[in-house]
Amino acid sequence: MSDLQRSPFHGAVAILVVLFLCNNAHAKHSGYLEMASQFMAPQNAARAAVGMPPLVWDLHVAHYAAWYANRRRLDCALEHSDGPYGENIFWGSGTDWTPAQAATDWVSERKWYNYFKNSCAGGEQCGHYTQIVWNGTMRVGCARVTCFGDRGVFMTCNYDPPGNYIGERPY
Repeated sequence: MSDLQRSPFHGAVAILVVLFLCNNAHAKHSGYLEMASQFMAPQNAARAAVGMPPLVWDLHVAHYAAWYANRRRLDCALEHSDGPYGENIFWGSGTDWTPAQAATDWVSERKWYNYFKNSCAGGEQCGHYTQIVWNGTMRVGCARVTCFGDRGVFMTCNYDPPGNYIGERPY
């Protein structure tokens, strides 16, 4: 069919295709923003509680987090990337874990951190919490993947600049 012989519906079909693609892109964008918000809200609340400014979502750091999370998608191993950023990682069995649950889990370590001793309670972890509230850290990027074979959910947040330097207080 030549350009001159198109049906009157051709333009309407093209408009519907464009609307579908725009709506689909908007839905993906909305989902991404919701994910970022879920990761950031508990962390920025923890920072506010100790007088630290909020973290800012950084796309470059988020791309790194997504790259690493996708590497862990195969085995769901709770291993750090050893990359250039501070890093918190999370694994949960099943597939329903949310970014807010991972971030809240990290923040919950606050109860084990003793500011005056600058250490964790004996036998407990608090490094996820101290990375979140680290004074020098300004940017964050995070990612969530469902591991192959529904072996769980792996999530990571990366922090720039990194924190948790031995002998230094987080705030």
